[in-house]
Amino acid sequence: MKLLIVTQAVDSNHSNLGFFVRWIEEFAVCTDEVLVVANEVGSYNLPSNVTVLSLGKEHGSSRLARYVKFLSLIIWFSRSYDAVFCHMNPEYVIAGGWWWRLTGKRIVFWYMHKSVTYRLRLAEKLAHAIATASPESFRLPTTKLNIVGHGINTDLFHPEPDVPRGTHALSVGRLTKSKRHDKAIDRAAELGLELRIAGEGPERDTLEQYAHKKGARVVFLGGLTQNELRDEYLRAGLLIHTSETGSLDKVLLEAVATGTPIETEYSVYMQYAPQSYKVLIPKLSALCRK
Repeated sequence: MKLLIVTQAVDSNHSNLGFFVRWIEEFAVCTDEVLVVANEVGSYNLPSNVTVLSLGKEHGSSRLARYVKFLSLIIWFSRSYDAVFCHMNPEYVIAGGWWWRLTGKRIVFWYMHKSVTYRLRLAEKLAHAIATASPESFRLPTTKLNIVGHGINTDLFHPEPDVPRGTHALSVGRLTKSKRHDKAIDRAAELGLELRIAGEGPERDTLEQYAHKKGARVVFLGGLTQNELRDEYLRAGLLIHTSETGSLDKVLLEAVATGTPIETEYSVYMQYAPQSYKVLIPKLSALCRK
């Protein structure tokens, strides 16, 4: 099988999507050829059967220019792939679904969020199969849904007994309202712990002001690479998880994989054990072949 992957970023150093480079690497094991079209491209090291093409966001290209280039690429390279795997954004499925349906390409869509938007409803109609990590991660009723679990790089995220744990708390995730880092600040202050927050996003100034107002001891780490994030898990005395996205957060599974103590309001998610991406990707590849 020759596979087209459409995603937001291919960059090992990306603070939110750096993990996806390892997914692509495993897709390359499960398929003959992989063509990747990404909104932006940075640093990566992938096998020789992987071709990565950028839509130019890293160079400041406009949304319209990226849309036109996207259509050009999926049409020009149409004979170079048999199936399509779209990661997270329903806009990709909507933009290319008409062409993929017209040319007989199978469309598999990975999505994890509690929101049910009109874009998601349209993407669901166009996709042949939808994959998600848990029942809470996709809330639009459909017969196309496949619950396959999350994929964690357990080669990287694993316990290191020789690394001493500190007494500080850790909160991980993009700095947005739905991640509720403000609640993590409250909890750390209540416990009398310093809080380290890993992530970047539009709420940073608001959270900094909130921490100052509360008199809380908070260190904002910014965006971290996967290796840096692993080290933070290993050194943290406690992960405070307060996200309200409504889906199975891979942060929890990464923390479990590294042996980090966890405090979360969403104990339902603690039933899930970390699953290696080397187990997940063959499942997704099989969906693309059906």
